[in-house]
Amino acid sequence: MINIIVSWLVSAVALWIVAQIIPGIQVRDFGSALVACIVIALVNFFVGPVLHFLALPFTILTLGLFLLVVNGFLLKLASLFTPGFAVHGFFSAVIGSLVLTILNSILRNIAHFV
Repeated sequence: MINIIVSWLVSAVALWIVAQIIPGIQVRDFGSALVACIVIALVNFFVGPVLHFLALPFTILTLGLFLLVVNGFLLKLASLFTPGFAVHGFFSAVIGSLVLTILNSILRNIAHFV
């Protein structure tokens, strides 16, 4: 149970940092980041597999690069359902999802050793 809470907090910190780095992504406060992490997880769980399956031919043709587009779309979709979290523009969504994934991975590795 504690691992889930730590993972959730680390994801919220990563989203907060991404909002500070990427100009087109805005998070009102840390509470909004916490809610946004839950919504992102739900969108990735319910909509993500369907979109990844539908995008499989394009993913194969682009050697996996199309997954960046799909993940950007999922981030933008999550922002539509979350008050206090906004993604402005598709390019910001794609870059934001890439940076969020990398930063989340780094922070989870750091939290694992602490």
